[in-house]
Amino acid sequence: MTRFLARRAAMAVLTLLAVIVLTFALVHSIPGSPGAVMLGPGASAQDIHAQNELLGWNQPLAVQFWDWITHAVRGDLGTSLTGGNEVGPDLASRLPVTAAIALGATALSGVLGIVSGVVAAVRGGLVDRFITAFSGIVVSLPTFWLGILLVYVASIRLGWLPATGYTPFADSPVDWAKSLALPVLSLAIGGAALVARQARASMVEALGQEHIRTLRATGIAPWRLLYVHALRNASVPVVAGLGMQFVGLFGSTVIVEQIFALPGLGQVAQAAVTSHDFPSVQGVVIIATVVVVVTNVALDVLISALNPKLRAA
Repeated sequence: MTRFLARRAAMAVLTLLAVIVLTFALVHSIPGSPGAVMLGPGASAQDIHAQNELLGWNQPLAVQFWDWITHAVRGDLGTSLTGGNEVGPDLASRLPVTAAIALGATALSGVLGIVSGVVAAVRGGLVDRFITAFSGIVVSLPTFWLGILLVYVASIRLGWLPATGYTPFADSPVDWAKSLALPVLSLAIGGAALVARQARASMVEALGQEHIRTLRATGIAPWRLLYVHALRNASVPVVAGLGMQFVGLFGSTVIVEQIFALPGLGQVAQAAVTSHDFPSVQGVVIIATVVVVVTNVALDVLISALNPKLRAA
């Protein structure tokens, strides 16, 4: 297990380093400069050049990269070119919003999808066909359309939940949950349909395995056969799918953050790209990469615990 974790940790570090280098190269290949962004379109070439000199933009790329990465290791991601605020603390305050949406949507889609998939596999017949057909329809629904529909029904028509805005958990846990309910639902509905189809296929395959048939012949309790033996065998691809779903949701929350006016990473990422705010773009990419890398390592450990044979892979 120690060698397994060491290999995964080494791959995680190499992945993070590769993304840092690639992001730095892409930022410097984009037309424009920090001086031009800070001073605006009316600035003269001399003023822009002087500002770039002040920011160190005209130094060799190797010097700039070393300066940036040594500051980033200490948590200093620079200063926003448009807002003038420190990038690190700003992104740190927005990270819990995006993380809460992605985690909540993944957890809810996992619960709904696994229950639906197991029921479809076990019951079969009309129930199986209905769940399979319904999940196929739900998967095709765009996230932004679901978000708008939920706002219309739950906020405008019924008045149950707020349509937009965010309340920090420290201010009011209840209002915090209400402000995230619709964004989480809009992402979880489609995710649950995908998990349901995957869980059904994995459960059907698990129930058809030789040792499951042998256990059934020995007279083992049906609930133990299903939820201890079969479900554990079927859980590996489902868990892997949920992990990848979290990664995808973490990177795609920009849609729901715009719809529900939430101050998350997706919102600041869109603003940074639009305004060519280079430090903010780099900061968002690095934080997102760290989250993805940590998620993949945790997912590898969890899957290897469910199926020890994979540790040697």
